[in-house]
Amino acid sequence: MEKINIGNNVFLLPMPMVLVGSRIKGRPNFMAVAWVSRVNASPNVMCVAIGNKFTAEGILENKEFSINIPSVDLMPQTDLMGIVSGRDYDKSKEFDIFYGALKNAPMICECPVMMECRLVKSVRLEVDTLFMGEVMNVWSEEKYLTNGAPDITKVSPFCLSMPDNRYWSLGKEIGKAWHEGMKLKDKLQKI
Repeated sequence: MEKINIGNNVFLLPMPMVLVGSRIKGRPNFMAVAWVSRVNASPNVMCVAIGNKFTAEGILENKEFSINIPSVDLMPQTDLMGIVSGRDYDKSKEFDIFYGALKNAPMICECPVMMECRLVKSVRLEVDTLFMGEVMNVWSEEKYLTNGAPDITKVSPFCLSMPDNRYWSLGKEIGKAWHEGMKLKDKLQKI
């Protein structure tokens, strides 16, 4: 099978969609973000990459932000948060907002899972800024949990694929992490 070079404008497949919240000019603001990941185990640190956006200004100003995981039912509202700017439109009008311990990390009640983060570091790149935030608290509702943890089938998150710019729902479970490879591990020869 011959491999072909498809350039360098490729992204991870898939990328989870979230709504990042910050407080700016005295009001909550949100934006759609797919460049997000956990980047440290202890303390639990999440990283989001954001360009020169209104939400980023709020994070830099207040050193706090939220990561809200929308369900597929919130896809139109999530998409809107990536289309309009908080400079021109009060995006908080689209959601019911609440605050936890951090008063500058607005969270969206309609989202199944929400995290309030305290900024620990920002790294400015040529176009985007990486915001690393320690997760201070995670919020949800009993209906989205199984055994006290978020259940992906109940949360029903969605993902983005790029560069084709499409949203995708998740499929079925295919295996258990740190388990499926054990049969192969037993066959490995030690060096």
